[in-house]
Amino acid sequence: MENNQKFQPSFKQSFEPDLNGAHDGALYFAVTYLDTDCGRIRTESFDDLAAADRFASRCIAGEDGWAVVDAIPAKEHRAAA
Repeated sequence: MENNQKFQPSFKQSFEPDLNGAHDGALYFAVTYLDTDCGRIRTESFDDLAAADRFASRCIAGEDGWAVVDAIPAKEHRAAA
């Protein structure tokens, strides 16, 4: 049992988003949720975290409802010439 409780000192896990592709740190927020009316998983996008959080809170009001808010870097794309 003692062998299972020793962790490798080099193990490091990061939960921070990778913003390497974001333009000036710009983010949008995607809420993935279960639509309990039809039983489908859907996604909605928001420009600010507060709006995404309010929407996610409404989605989890029911017994079976769930929602996940993800911060996604907004990438700038070049227009075709």
